[in-house]
This record gives sequence, structure tokens and C-alpha cells, in this order.
Amino acid sequence: MTLIEMALEARSNAHAPYSHFLVGAALEASDGRVFTGCNIENATYGLSICAERVAIFKAISEGVVKFQRIAVSADTDVLTPPCGACRQILWEFCGDIELTLTNLHGKTETLHLKDLFPRPFDASFI
Repeated sequence: MTLIEMALEARSNAHAPYSHFLVGAALEASDGRVFTGCNIENATYGLSICAERVAIFKAISEGVVKFQRIAVSADTDVLTPPCGACRQILWEFCGDIELTLTNLHGKTETLHLKDLFPRPFDASFI
């Protein structure tokens, strides 16, 4: 199964009863293991978590700290990039990772995080 297919499959597990906006992510570690995530909403919205962060936190909780690429899927005509919070977490834990956006219609775009997040805040500023 490809990384895109895994992201699409993860999307089917999303819990989004309020927004009905289902997102899936598949994060490939440097050793080839893949960690998936889906968005999980809460009635307060502020306690909700995005698919990208679920995948990253799952990997980190398993001791994995090096990543090479991530695929993110959503059911939109215009490909949906990660939100600002996810961009920060992706940068912090993955650096300038390869990012593939995809939708349910087979449209894809591959870029690097630096293209979406040109001046990231990181530990070098602390």
C-alpha cells in the first residue's frame, strides 16, 4: 500500500461529527515504518487534534524521531495544506519534510514543508 493510500485509509477513521471535515495522514519514518493519523474532534474544538499531529505523536511515542515524508488526504477540490499548528509541529519534529497533499479525486501535489513554512520558529531562536 502506498503512503497516499494509507493516508486515505486513515481518513476513514476520523472523528469529525461537528465539522464533517475528515483528514488522514501517513508519516513515513526514515526506517520505512509508517504511522497514520486522523483528525479527532471534540465539542470544544480547542481540544481537537489534526491528523498530522496524531501521526507524529504516535511515532514519537514509539521512539521514532527521524522522518522522510508525509501524505495528507482530505475531501476537497483544492488540496488542503496542514494548518499552522501542524506546520509548527511538523517543522519541530520533521524539519523540511517532503509533503504530499491528496484528495479523493486522485489529485496530488508534492512539495517540501519549507515551501509552506518559509520562516519557521524553532529552537535556534531560544
